Amino acid sequence: MVVLMVCGDDGYGECLVNGFNGYCRPELPYALALSTVEGYSGYGAEESNMELRKAIDKTFYKDNTHITCDQIFVSDGSQMLLGPEIYVDSSVIMGRAGEFEEKTSKYKNIVYMNCAPENNFFPDLSKVPRTDVIFFCNPNNPTGHTASRPQLVDFARKNGSILICDSAYATYISDDSPRSLFEIPGAKEVAIEVSPFSKFAGFTGVCLGWTVVPKELSYADGFPIIQDYHRVVCTSFCGASNIAQVGGLACLSPEGFKVTLLFSFLFLNLKCALS
Repeated sequence: MVVLMVCGDDGYGECLVNGFNGYCRPELPYALALSTVEGYSGYGAEESNMELRKAIDKTFYKDNTHITCDQIFVSDGSQMLLGPEIYVDSSVIMGRAGEFEEKTSKYKNIVYMNCAPENNFFPDLSKVPRTDVIFFCNPNNPTGHTASRPQLVDFARKNGSILICDSAYATYISDDSPRSLFEIPGAKEVAIEVSPFSKFAGFTGVCLGWTVVPKELSYADGFPIIQDYHRVVCTSFCGASNIAQVGGLACLSPEGFKVTLLFSFLFLNLKCALS
């Protein structure tokens, strides 16, 4: 067993065992250890390194949603395991989208929810039929609009649908809108949330993200969906790159997260350019 001690003055560093096993600070050479024969590690847990899951929980969920780290699954991209279900192109290739209707330029088996300025970028749910899965991007891309109303959660519960929320741009929210769907009461009973490192940490191409499957989410017969999701993850996935996971830990350290939030200067520059 190779053990590399990495400690800072504030005690934030911990030991590195066969790869990594603790928080890291951006200036500490965790990634360098992985480039050596002694420090390299192969496949880890399919759900990802537990310390990374704890860091995601602490940074984004623990204080305002009470989500726990064992409900967080890290993958090489936030939608790796859900991609075939929620991407139109994947569904088309797999034959799940139905026939393409030229008159409407839509696919038969997909229900499109209109979100436009006329309805304040929130769909009129009275006109939306029941579906098995509802995919909702919040904040919206490209409008940036954030939905904080509980109607969508209530709608999913009433219709027995699973709500999948893409919160890729949540760190860009600057007002008091919820940064996680799970801040809305009842959401943990009907929703799954996915989020990547690509937007707030510039991980585009590196591919690292996570999925939150609450323990409260269950099928109609009461069986927890997280148990099936865990089985799928551990059967079809070998875990995200340990090098990318080390980068994720660096981004979520106190010093690293301050750096990732520097995109706020982009908004300031944009306001200056538009003024």
